[in-house]
Amino acid sequence: MLLECYATLTYDTLRFEYEDFPETKEPVWILGRPYSVLTEKEEILLDVTSRLWFTYRKNFPAIGGTGPTSDTGWGCMLRCGQMIFAQALVCRHLGRDWRWVKGKRQTDNYFNILNAFIDKKDSYYSIHQIAQMGVGEGKSIGQWYGPNTVAQVLKKLATFDTWSSLAVHIAMDNTVVMEEIRRLCKSNFLRAGAAAFPAAESDLLYNGYPDGAEVTDRLSLWKPLVLLIPLRLGLTDINEAYIETLKQCFMMPQSLGVIGGKPNSAHYFIGYVGEELIYLDPHTTQPAVEPSDNSCIPDESFHCQHPPCRMSIAELDPSIAVGFFCNTEEDFNDWCQQIKKLSLLRGALPMFELVEHQPSHFSSPDVLNLTPDSSDADRLERFFDSEDEDFEILSL
Repeated sequence: MLLECYATLTYDTLRFEYEDFPETKEPVWILGRPYSVLTEKEEILLDVTSRLWFTYRKNFPAIGGTGPTSDTGWGCMLRCGQMIFAQALVCRHLGRDWRWVKGKRQTDNYFNILNAFIDKKDSYYSIHQIAQMGVGEGKSIGQWYGPNTVAQVLKKLATFDTWSSLAVHIAMDNTVVMEEIRRLCKSNFLRAGAAAFPAAESDLLYNGYPDGAEVTDRLSLWKPLVLLIPLRLGLTDINEAYIETLKQCFMMPQSLGVIGGKPNSAHYFIGYVGEELIYLDPHTTQPAVEPSDNSCIPDESFHCQHPPCRMSIAELDPSIAVGFFCNTEEDFNDWCQQIKKLSLLRGALPMFELVEHQPSHFSSPDVLNLTPDSSDADRLERFFDSEDEDFEILSL
């Protein structure tokens, strides 16, 4: 009961717990951008505030018509999945340099993104869609997800998002196969694209985006890539040999951050300073937001307007998923070069392997070409985590 009450507290109630950044000469890294806390404190806070912040909500339409009307106490990892995916959509449609300023009029693309996460059944990445898609993968509504499960569910939901037209790849077995990613991202160009336009336009009449949202780059040579890598970096505690590599991931311009946290308490990590991770916390309950008649969304509650939370890297639960966004093939090639350089870092243990071709020990092809009507449940089963997050354990 005490935990339940704590979960419904608001950040205004807990504001005294949030400290400003320490006065340090060490850089503050936020999703690939370095800042000096001594001279750029306002810029840091503006960058953090500009990330979309999804928290527990209450009084939204019942999930499935008769299910819960709040996700307090169970939806934290689902909200973190929304945050990392929203960052991908921001990079896709607004760019990494985009900033949210309170009271400033935003573009239609911004509201299109926000509308895709609103708590209603017909939004692409709503809590309703994530929870119900998870049912088909053995997760009952109201059951806690791990990083791998939410990544896999978001991947399936993204196939319906014709406006963003993303290639979503979940790298399993601690291995990123470059050949598979290139095939996925270039498959858009190889298919006959002209026939897709009529269906795409009708798709935009529901599922998150208002009529009139434009479909762009449908026949581009490279589909923008969202790469999510579920990992387990130890048994019960994070192996300190991975800490430097984890920090390096936040320094890459392609970084989408990390979803993870502490046992049964998920956070969205967006950067670090010194030996502390910087994160957005979904553990506060806010009233559900309803769009107005003109599709304008009251958006202040979707932006964290106080200094972000911090925690020691050593406290991180070893189950995480690392995210990256590569808008172009050049971005992906650059990311590959950075990952290869990481292997040369002294005292740093690689968190995953980067290979050109699929290793022979892989038992089945990647599930990256799933379509909304895929039904090969047996083939999919091994790619979804179980109750205890059944990852391969990385070791020295």
